[in-house]
Amino acid sequence: MDKDWTKDLEHDEYEFNIDLIIKDALQAVEETKKGHYVNLVTAETFGNPVDYIQPLLEELYSDQVKIKFIDQCGCGGYVLRVWKS
Repeated sequence: MDKDWTKDLEHDEYEFNIDLIIKDALQAVEETKKGHYVNLVTAETFGNPVDYIQPLLEELYSDQVKIKFIDQCGCGGYVLRVWKS
């Protein structure tokens, strides 16, 4: 994506499938062009993505990404923002 965008990993098939959340989150970061960010909105079921997505992103992308936890949504999901640099 050549713009800032949001990837919804919160509903339907994601709600009880952490492997799918991780797979599609990594794909979303890969698809995000340098200079932009993707908001990863994850299901409440698995807790804060800082605990299970952020370490993977830091390992795979090291200094190529900047990660910030934004907030827990009113509906229960979580928002993790990932900038590509």
